[in-house]
Amino acid sequence: MSRGAAARSPCLACELADGRAELPGGTVLRTALWTVEHCVGPLGVGTLVVKPLRHVTGVHELTGAEAAELGPLLSRVSGAVREVVEDCEQVYVCLWSHAGRVPGHLHFVVQPARTADLDRHDAYGPALQTAQFAAGEAPEPGAVAEVCERLRGLPV
Repeated sequence: MSRGAAARSPCLACELADGRAELPGGTVLRTALWTVEHCVGPLGVGTLVVKPLRHVTGVHELTGAEAAELGPLLSRVSGAVREVVEDCEQVYVCLWSHAGRVPGHLHFVVQPARTADLDRHDAYGPALQTAQFAAGEAPEPGAVAEVCERLRGLPV
């Protein structure tokens, strides 16, 4: 069982973090409190998830140490995405923590807003994410592995 896990429904975020589920690209970065992984959904190559190793469902549940590490970590990860992902106009950072309308494992999505994606979907911001989910196209595993390897090479 993952850190902080109690008797509850299976948690994909915990399963990805502790190796019970396949994680395309592998772990990009892990600290004592947080992990950074490539998103397993259709949000495009270079979209990362920053999540606490401990299962929590809201920012209000973070410990002082987790909260203190969060801001600098999101800043570094966003900068790395901007540096590694070609055609990146902006980096979106948003909090997600629902699964089936039930609060789930807290995670921050760090998504490159690439010109090609903005043009293809004729959308930006939350509308881009909605369009990408509607299209349902997961990134090519080889491209995910390549971008993760490039990100691991940076001082994140």
